[in-house]
Amino acid sequence: MGELDVVILSRLQFALTAMYHFIFVPLTLGLSFLLAIMESVYVMTGREIWRRMTMFWGVLFGINFALGVGTGIVMEFQFGMNWSYYSHYVGDIFGAPLAIEGLMAFFLEATFIGLFFFGWNRMSKVKHLMVTWLVALGTNLSAVWILVANGWMQNPVGAVFNPDTMRMEMTDFVAVVLNPVAQAKFVHTVAAGYVSAAMFVAAISAWYLLRGRHLDIAKRSMAVAASFGLAASLSVVVLGDESGYLSTEHQKMKLAAMESMWETEPAPASFNIVAWPNQSERRNEFAVHVPWAMGLIGTRSISKEMPGINALVDSAERRIANGMRAYAALERVRADAGDREARELFAQAWPDLGYGLLLKRYRDDVQNATQAEIEAAAFDTVPQVMPLFWTFRAMVALGFYFIGFFAFAFWLVSTGRLEHSRRFLKVALWSAALPWVAIQCGWFVAEFGRQPWVIEGVLPTFYAVSGLSVLDLVISLLVFFVLYTALAIVGFRLLLKAIRKGPEEPDASGVQVAPDAPEAHAGHAALAAH
Repeated sequence: MGELDVVILSRLQFALTAMYHFIFVPLTLGLSFLLAIMESVYVMTGREIWRRMTMFWGVLFGINFALGVGTGIVMEFQFGMNWSYYSHYVGDIFGAPLAIEGLMAFFLEATFIGLFFFGWNRMSKVKHLMVTWLVALGTNLSAVWILVANGWMQNPVGAVFNPDTMRMEMTDFVAVVLNPVAQAKFVHTVAAGYVSAAMFVAAISAWYLLRGRHLDIAKRSMAVAASFGLAASLSVVVLGDESGYLSTEHQKMKLAAMESMWETEPAPASFNIVAWPNQSERRNEFAVHVPWAMGLIGTRSISKEMPGINALVDSAERRIANGMRAYAALERVRADAGDREARELFAQAWPDLGYGLLLKRYRDDVQNATQAEIEAAAFDTVPQVMPLFWTFRAMVALGFYFIGFFAFAFWLVSTGRLEHSRRFLKVALWSAALPWVAIQCGWFVAEFGRQPWVIEGVLPTFYAVSGLSVLDLVISLLVFFVLYTALAIVGFRLLLKAIRKGPEEPDASGVQVAPDAPEAHAGHAALAAH
């Protein structure tokens, strides 16, 4: 039980820091492109109001970016602190994209952000616009490499286990980078970030319109947010469908749990709109089906069946049995490195070694596991169905809400009715946090649905933690909670102060100077410290 407490606390700490960090990341991804769009209009038209818009939203971007940096740096150190065996086991593969992200994308982003803030009166319009687009490019390149690393955890390709070093080693870097799961996660994640930024701009613009302040900037910002948000929200749904289809190929158990599909569905599989899963009895108390829908989403056909949880548990039993053979062969190789027969046996069975390691939760001598222990380990491959099922549906419902919201906003802007629709403006204001709710739901589904694996099919989560005590983890968890909460409060106060102040108004000559507010310097100080 003590070991499981260490695992739970380690997972909780990483989840806490990751979810705090991802409050700021989506807004950074989306606002960077919105700034580039606004400044492009300024350069093309020469209208000063678009420069003012870019500078105002740029201040909010800078505050958010600084908070993202502060909350994100610690996460990479946690791999060594709380997940040291994970770092040893897959460091050759996982470390490569993280290093590229830090050396190339992040420094590109941070360098050009400095030029963005301090270069307004020192560079030509075109050069500054190039800087702004490079900020957007660097921001999204950061996301590429992080999601390549995360995608490999979901679908470990381009790597093999080396019995001599006792770790996974990369064999094909291109396969890791072009991993279809990673690519689908990237486009889906950044599109969700674009939705969050569009809603952020729309909500603040709605607040200004309701109060009758900065109307010229608010109306234009709402127009940009409505157009950008509509395209992004449509993309999220389409790209989310692609992620679901890839789960059918690479993460069948996650998909079955998300749909509370206990029994194999004959083609074409139906979709459970509502269900009440009973994990202990491996069935649903009740369910409302839509015929054919899951087959079309999950297999893009009407002729392929979809395996249910119970069938996948049976498959896991077979893989565990093969993993036991791999483990036994590995023990022989470690005892005698020249045992060719053992090496051949291991080469055939090693892809299921991770399934054999699931038995480590029940006994150390894996090769002597009983049938009851094999069955228990096989059922461990089933994540908790109830939270996955409902969290996924909350995310999907919000995705369709965003499409309707931005479509209606686009119509109001196009017909000149925006200022007169106070009810919609209030809805926009109160919808500000909803993209973050959807994004956190999405990450919960992605990461919680992968359990019990820290690397799908390769390394069980409980096997990857560091040898820390419960007290160590409780203390560090409390420290991180207090620190991250304080950062979030400070960040939100800075954002609210900048929003209440609003855009800088031009002086009598119509000249707008670069902002010199304390909020902007908060972002600059964090960048300089980094």
